[in-house]
Amino acid sequence: MNDPSQARLASSLSTVDVVALTVGVVIGASVFETPALVAGNTGSGWAALLAWTLGGGVSIVGALCYAELTTAYPHAGGDYFYFQRAFGDWLAFLFAWARLVVIQTGSIALLAFVFGDYATELWPIGAQYSPSIYAALAVAGLTLLNALGVRQGKHVQRGLTVATIVGLLVLIGAGLFLVPESAGQAAATGASDGGGGSFGMAMVFVLLTYGGWNEAAYLSAEVRDLPRNMTRGLLGSLGLIAGLYLLVNWAYLQGLGLAGMAGSEVVAADLMRAAFGAPGAKLISLLVVAAALSSTNATIFTGARTSFALGRDVRFFRFLGRWDADTETPANALLVQGAVALGLVGVGAWTRQGFEAMVDYTAPVFWLFFGLAGAALFVLRRIEPETDRPFRVPLYPAVPFLFCAACLYMLWSSVAYAGAGALLGVGVLLAGIPLLALRTARSQETSS
Repeated sequence: MNDPSQARLASSLSTVDVVALTVGVVIGASVFETPALVAGNTGSGWAALLAWTLGGGVSIVGALCYAELTTAYPHAGGDYFYFQRAFGDWLAFLFAWARLVVIQTGSIALLAFVFGDYATELWPIGAQYSPSIYAALAVAGLTLLNALGVRQGKHVQRGLTVATIVGLLVLIGAGLFLVPESAGQAAATGASDGGGGSFGMAMVFVLLTYGGWNEAAYLSAEVRDLPRNMTRGLLGSLGLIAGLYLLVNWAYLQGLGLAGMAGSEVVAADLMRAAFGAPGAKLISLLVVAAALSSTNATIFTGARTSFALGRDVRFFRFLGRWDADTETPANALLVQGAVALGLVGVGAWTRQGFEAMVDYTAPVFWLFFGLAGAALFVLRRIEPETDRPFRVPLYPAVPFLFCAACLYMLWSSVAYAGAGALLGVGVLLAGIPLLALRTARSQETSS
């Protein structure tokens, strides 16, 4: 294994850099889809806002745990490397398998469905299957674009990310200051119309929207005055994100009411329609389409490189570890990832739930491994006490225990309330166990 002490990069990032980069990673297209689903699973506007507040708190607790892991073990493999050191190759393999067939590919599909929902608002095609058709086109098109060469993928990514922030600010202004007064009164009186679900499932959607800060924590090896700036950067960025999420959900409640939010398939477009009419809905739909394409493209780009790393480490998946020198891309990994994601789009089309079906599919597996990452912190402190830890989680062991407990609750919530989609995701994860056994048997044959 690589020596973490030799993996440190130049310390050039400040607190402001950490805040800017973390906000850019976390705020994505999901925020234009999940507020309606959160409203549908809570009984009042205040309960919905409480869910978003708790989501920010859980994210901050988890970010503190990841700050210690990434500063002590800076490595491109991320969670894969932590699991390898703490639990052994078997869990690292299952995590890599889960990334390939559930977590990353499911994320690609659900982001593609955000694109499909809002593209349908602009140009509907194929009747009720319009969002699924658009989602499939996005997955296939962006996968092909990335397979053609790294430069094409990077150029598409540029210029799209700013659309998300612009869209949020427009929504906040429209909902709080520009909707007719009658709509605001409807928001105040519609507080009891959305309680048909569960608070646990609402938190699944909330924390999906906060997801991504664990990727941003990998910047820790490049932050100067690490303990001070990383702590301030993570707390500051997640505080800013939580503030934006609370404001945009308050704007939705003011403009549409809880019942209006819960019944909307394109909540951002419906709010802008209430404020500006049809032109406003078209404008925000264009911004969300751009943001969704940006998020989907980024997830395709990073996910393929995780699969490429799996192919380099595991002989059974060696075909994924081939690098195309002409295009400078892991072409095989991109194509396999795209095929799996297209299959999941098909599942979403079959259930006719799209985005929700993909959340159901990915959530239990995601929270299982997220909780195990928190557990890895306890294990690594015990088995490697001599490792230099530039940042240490405050109030240890209470903070990582709280994070693990939150992950366990989210795992239970996603299994209890997600239904068949959750069972499918868990079943696909378990399908990796025979592959693990085969890999172990082959390794033993080789070594004997």
